[in-house]
Parts: sequence; C-alpha cells; structure tokens
Amino acid sequence: MSDFAEEIKKLKSDLDQAKNKRYKYEARMEELKKQRQKLMDKLDKCGVEPEELDDEIEELEDKLQELIAEAKELLPQDILNE
Repeated sequence: MSDFAEEIKKLKSDLDQAKNKRYKYEARMEELKKQRQKLMDKLDKCGVEPEELDDEIEELEDKLQELIAEAKELLPQDILNE
C-alpha cells in the first residue's frame, strides 16, 4: 500500500513542479512578446520593415565607414604628426 502512496505523492510533486514551470514559462513568453512588440514599434517608427533590417544595418554600416573616412581626410595630418 505504501508503494502506491509514494508513487501518488511523487506524481503529485511532479505535477506541481510542472505547473510551476508552466506558469514561469508563460510569464516569460508574455515578457518576450512585449519586448518583441516594442522592437516592432521601434522599427515601424524608423520606417524599417523587419525583413529589411539586415539590409538597413548594412547600409548604415557602409554610411558610417564613409563618414569615418571623410572625417579622417578632413583632419590636418601635418599638425597631428608634429
């Protein structure tokens, strides 16, 4: 009889643990959904579609490289080398 009681006790404990994990993961999922929505809102505000994000990042990196190169050209090298 005690074997059954122990098995039932173990099953109840496992069920409680599974419920707790479920609640934890559901809360985490809600948090991630909110974060995703915030990111989507920011992208929308910037006028960028999610599918275009990689291209937009690449364009911005290229533009940044151009601006850095331009800034280096504008620096008076003769003064800096003194």
